Amino acid sequence: MTTVSTPLHYRGVLLRYSRWDALLAALAVVHGIVLLAFPSAPVIALGVWWNSNTIAHYFIHTPFFQSRRLNALFSAYLSGLLGIPQTIWRERHLAHHAGVPWSPRRSRSLLVETALVLAIWTCLMVLRPHFFWTAYLPGYAAGLLLCFVHGYYEHARGTISHHGALYNLLFFNDGYHVEHHASPGTHWTRLPTRISTDVPTSRWPAVVRWLDALSLEGLERWVLRSPRLQRFLLDRHERAFRRLLPLLPRAKRVAIVGGGLFPRTLLILRRLLPDAEILVIDRSAANLETARRFLGENQGEKGDCPLLRETVPFFALTSINARYDPALVAGFDLTVIPLAFVGDREVIFRQPPTAAVLVHDWLWRRRPGPSAVVSVLLLKRLNLVTR
Repeated sequence: MTTVSTPLHYRGVLLRYSRWDALLAALAVVHGIVLLAFPSAPVIALGVWWNSNTIAHYFIHTPFFQSRRLNALFSAYLSGLLGIPQTIWRERHLAHHAGVPWSPRRSRSLLVETALVLAIWTCLMVLRPHFFWTAYLPGYAAGLLLCFVHGYYEHARGTISHHGALYNLLFFNDGYHVEHHASPGTHWTRLPTRISTDVPTSRWPAVVRWLDALSLEGLERWVLRSPRLQRFLLDRHERAFRRLLPLLPRAKRVAIVGGGLFPRTLLILRRLLPDAEILVIDRSAANLETARRFLGENQGEKGDCPLLRETVPFFALTSINARYDPALVAGFDLTVIPLAFVGDREVIFRQPPTAAVLVHDWLWRRRPGPSAVVSVLLLKRLNLVTR
């Protein structure tokens, strides 16, 4: 398998692809020095996780040195330092990129690296048994767990990138994961040049991406699993809409921003404004697809919300997969903005894009003009803005 698809033009005497790889090699040495100076479970755990996802990872795709012997020596050094035979790590990781099952293959490098790891472990057990059992093994296991969590959340909902500057400085552009998968042989220094505007991203680095479950979208996904929560949200939101809609002229064209996932606003407005033309604008194609499955895309098709089937007819979902732009709602009578709106909310209040705008906001953000509390429990209100 070829692991270098876009090699650099650089050809040094010692280094193969870039002078920057000298920094990674030097940091691997520093990692060893820190481990000897501060032998503890946290240092071991953080070292296994950080090195495996930076130095060892990039060494798989673009081996640092011109000399095969130097590359083999460095691979052996990483094996001993991390307690992970790098031949196994390399073959398993390349199988992941190829999308094929991994099975271990016997080789000279595998035998040498495995023997080295076992020799180090044996020396620790004999010479420093208390450290081995109470610090090294717990730290090693914690490091592997961090690596597992890191790898899992890089692909939990498809391959996802994190473009945060601090993380990518400390982890040498590891956050550019979609870009890396698109071209695995691209040198790590060049990954930021591969950014595409439609790359799926998360605001969290992979190892803490489970925090997305606490985000508004994460909580929304919990709602999809519970008809009771769905009924509660529909009831509270419908009460707020019923208080504010009579204050407006009859809306014939309505735009809903961010109407994917559990499409409560769409369901409520279809009930309250049955003759209105409704358009959903959502930047996530996956969310729109979830909404289609949930509602039933075509007339008469069954959706995934049984509590609504008797009260709301199913209909074709008119939608646009795009980021919100005021030009998209030109000519509409009403726009509905979600709590999770990405953009400048103040502009919405200063310059409403349509004659009327209903803006979901936090409970404590009451604006001048009509407003209705959705739910104190949800900490949410609905503000009405008009031109």
